[in-house]
Amino acid sequence: MRLLQNGYLTGPLLGALWVLTISATVAVAMSFATGDAFRPSVLLSLLSGLAAGAVALFGRLPQIAAALALAAAGFAGAGPMATGDISVLSALVGHSSVAAFSMLGLALILKGAHPGALSRHEFEEAVIRFLTGFGYIFFTAIVLIPFYVMVMTSLKNQSELLQNPLDFTLDFSKGFGLLRSYQELFQDFNFGTYLINSFGISVMTVFITLAFSVPGAYAVARLRFRGRAAFSRSILLIYMVPMIVLALPIYIAFSMTGLRNSLFGIVLIYPVTTIPVALYMLQGYFRGLPAEIEEAGLMDGLSRLAVIWKITLPLALPALASVSLYVFMIAWNEFLLAFMLLDDPSKFTLTRGIASLNSSEIPRQHLMAGAVIATVPIMALFLGLERFMTKGLTAGSVKG
Repeated sequence: MRLLQNGYLTGPLLGALWVLTISATVAVAMSFATGDAFRPSVLLSLLSGLAAGAVALFGRLPQIAAALALAAAGFAGAGPMATGDISVLSALVGHSSVAAFSMLGLALILKGAHPGALSRHEFEEAVIRFLTGFGYIFFTAIVLIPFYVMVMTSLKNQSELLQNPLDFTLDFSKGFGLLRSYQELFQDFNFGTYLINSFGISVMTVFITLAFSVPGAYAVARLRFRGRAAFSRSILLIYMVPMIVLALPIYIAFSMTGLRNSLFGIVLIYPVTTIPVALYMLQGYFRGLPAEIEEAGLMDGLSRLAVIWKITLPLALPALASVSLYVFMIAWNEFLLAFMLLDDPSKFTLTRGIASLNSSEIPRQHLMAGAVIATVPIMALFLGLERFMTKGLTAGSVKG
């Protein structure tokens, strides 16, 4: 480790890894955006990165010169990213992006580093910056690439997909014609009903779950009764049982009672899967609230129920919002029970409706459009409530 604590080694090594990361990222991004053949050259990326990392130690002017050299090497066919027969504009954007992001990233990663021996702090700071940058790129790619492919595929028509399934460019001259798949989903595949069914079931699941989990979690967190500890430890046992194990008994029971193929049956069974985890989450939050505030309310003459309603629940709003969002997401995305219990297309939930599109008779772009419709509302809901939940995380803390 002490051998690596030298700018002449740290700079080139981190430079090689960083340029390889950037060339791979830009190659994937340009391929998706333009449909042209971009691919990273591993050997040339490592060699270019060794030189770029060494140069980045010597200040801004050498860094700018290195960026220009990387771009020129890319056009000459000896850069970190290889290209096939593509347009000059695409090549310019691709090679310039590799050069700019490589040197900009190295300037930030190696900030504070210098030629010669490095202190432990300087070495670890450079490594941490590199790992942070790599982590941002890696996890962003994992999230965005599947979503990008899904959206682009949903905007294609059948002939374009058959001609080149890997071409994710769009013809914007079509205008609103790009949304034809979405229009056909609502006109021909009854997706409006699926959305209404899923929303209604998810909202009902949230209310039923909170109605049972709030008093149950409060009792476990605040009240003293025989078996309290055992009940607290066993809350998640039902959640740990795989749903596939319970599928056959549930199917038989619902068939015998006439609840199969009904939305009422779905509303009954969904809370069974969400109440245990809601209980577990809420009891931990209730335990963290200051008991002194509730005791003060009791001394002022409030009943236990009044204390819960007027004191505990307002303080627990962040937890209630978190649990509600989590439960809503579980109900919205649930597939196994809906697939098993629902046969009537007019009662399908969104996930069950999307599964019905997975057929050789239905164009692939319709399946992707359905997946986008199922994903976007829950993303918007999460992003809208996430700020509220974060803002109120310390609502129940004791001041002083």
